[in-house]
Amino acid sequence: MSDLLRVSTAGSVDDGKSTLIGRLLYDTRSIFQDQLEQIEGASRRLGEEEVNLALLTDGLRAEREQKITIDVAYRYFATPRRTFILADTPGHEQYTRNMVTGASTADLAIVLIDATKGVLTQSRRHAFIASLLGIPHMVVAVNKMDLVDWSAEVFERIRDDFTDFAARLTVPDVTFVPMSALRGDNVVHRSEHMPWYEGGSLLHRMETVAAGTRHNTIDFRFPVQTVIRPHQDFRGLAGTVASGGVAAGDAVVVLPGGQRTTVTEVRTADGPLERAGAGDAVVVTVADDLDIARGDMLVRPRNLPEVSNTLEANLCWMHAKPLQLHHRYLLQHTTVRTPVFVRDLEYRFDVDTLHREPADTLELNEIGRVVLDATRPIFFDSYRVNIETGSFILIDPHTNATLAAGMIRGGETRLEADTPVSPNVTMPDEGVTRAEREARSGHGSAVIWFTGRPGAGKSTVARAVERALFDEGVDTMLLDGDAVRHGLCGDLGFSPGDRRENIRRVGEVARLFADNGRVVIAAFVSPYAVDRDRVRDRVGAERFVEVEITAPETVLIERDPKGLYAAFAEGSLTGLTGMDAPYERPADPALVIDTDRTTVEEAAARVIAAWRAR
Repeated sequence: MSDLLRVSTAGSVDDGKSTLIGRLLYDTRSIFQDQLEQIEGASRRLGEEEVNLALLTDGLRAEREQKITIDVAYRYFATPRRTFILADTPGHEQYTRNMVTGASTADLAIVLIDATKGVLTQSRRHAFIASLLGIPHMVVAVNKMDLVDWSAEVFERIRDDFTDFAARLTVPDVTFVPMSALRGDNVVHRSEHMPWYEGGSLLHRMETVAAGTRHNTIDFRFPVQTVIRPHQDFRGLAGTVASGGVAAGDAVVVLPGGQRTTVTEVRTADGPLERAGAGDAVVVTVADDLDIARGDMLVRPRNLPEVSNTLEANLCWMHAKPLQLHHRYLLQHTTVRTPVFVRDLEYRFDVDTLHREPADTLELNEIGRVVLDATRPIFFDSYRVNIETGSFILIDPHTNATLAAGMIRGGETRLEADTPVSPNVTMPDEGVTRAEREARSGHGSAVIWFTGRPGAGKSTVARAVERALFDEGVDTMLLDGDAVRHGLCGDLGFSPGDRRENIRRVGEVARLFADNGRVVIAAFVSPYAVDRDRVRDRVGAERFVEVEITAPETVLIERDPKGLYAAFAEGSLTGLTGMDAPYERPADPALVIDTDRTTVEEAAARVIAAWRAR
């Protein structure tokens, strides 16, 4: 059976999204004869000389009359290699909420750009939303190449323009395809009009990209939907496995109580299952008669989610009635529905420029960063790690209307009050101030923080950045993950708790050197976003430059400078970040650098430019 790929299309009005999907359906012979006859008749009624393939997806009368997409249209088709679900999402700014809905489960985002217009504000908006939603793959389809005489120069100019913008996003895989949806060039079949293009067609990319990578298969999470007790001798916990997997004999912990027990059986209406995975609706029985109810969660003893009443999240407001601070809403998270209050709106995103704007409310279709206080503990992971336990909606308690969709970044990260302080000590006078040191050195202080999976090239780029700055006369300090493990953090292992303590210590050292006027360059895997955010808060956001160093997983495995991936493949190593241990990508880094496509010198120059911009 072929696997399933969920695809979302987005672009500005008239970029050709609906025509593209119609072309995919038409050229893969996924249209029934009566459907074809229907759109032929509709095309004639609209005065079209040729069959308008866009009518296959623009199903609402208002869409056909206005020639725009309003609703999210889903279409299904299959090739011998794969099955596809395509979401044709609206391009107009006023339907941003519809795009968020349609793209929330996508594995691949197709962003269409009209070759005659280039990269528009809406193109950037859609790419940003795809990045915010954590979509791992993006194809930038430069459409209407027939209207620019199949020009390679036009395509390359659009590609370079978009690449500059995408460097600030968190989409690890971006490819570009020149095409004509109207004529069918490079959609399903390779085009003869663009011999200068050496890549494959759009369908080839859709058939070969990795599918299902958004499903978390590691962290077991089972939110209890209801308790089934048909008679005295049976008590089962019904729900859907949100992530990971479960089988009879597995040890589990019940949250929030923390009781430990063992799974005795996993079954469906058809009988017992050997193992259930993410998305499976099952009934689980456990060995002990524990007090378990709807809203509780079964997890692994050594793989716990975060538990907190306070959440920091990105919020897309989806209702005409604007957000009100300190107002009571209902939070729906997994199987939990509980009152929640919006304590703080930290900022609103300008999704056209990626700038952060001060705001005291969110209007329809706006996106912002908020802090929420729930009336009961919530069991969650960051959205980047687990979209099922990292997402939620807000509901109006009076009308039951859905008001907003949220993506959790973590518990609240403003933790200055929680910073450890030894007893019987006071903060010493500053003496020589940071401003005096900066005035003497002629440059501002900062912390340039490199994060990324093992083998991505963090230390290599960090050393190149330090060398270039040092040669310019900048006062620098390099903190490297291996170096601090030989002394400062030599007593720590690689458990989640030890990793957090490692970054806490390093962050404090980085702050001290930055306060003394230096540019601190820190290169650490630092897999958890909340730990990096603690450092940001301690240093000050205006002096913190977060850079993600990345490369395709195949390249990481091929490089393997420390032999970690080989040891993992042999089974002699566990807890490898990005493999069987989580890596939470930055939600809003200053830079994302793919070292498979960028030389060390180019990467260092980009980092230094980002520092100077601060």
